[in-house]
Amino acid sequence: MKDEEMFPLGGQVEIPPDYKYLDVYLMGPPEHHNDAFLARHPRMDLLRRAKIFAPFDALKGYSEAIAAVQELYEEQSAAEEEWA
Repeated sequence: MKDEEMFPLGGQVEIPPDYKYLDVYLMGPPEHHNDAFLARHPRMDLLRRAKIFAPFDALKGYSEAIAAVQELYEEQSAAEEEWA
């Protein structure tokens, strides 16, 4: 099987030739051209889509806690250097 056939959508993972849904994969994503689905679900512009997938602080306060511990280690390290 040629690379173009194994990676039709530009993917990085090789699909084995005996994959159960290879025929569905090779069809690619669905295309909607002015049909009822597209009317109910209009395409989202890239800026709005980017906002949805933008990084967020999943663990609120985690970065502050890490910074506080880092500061303690730096102070401890500085104190040890003074005593040495």
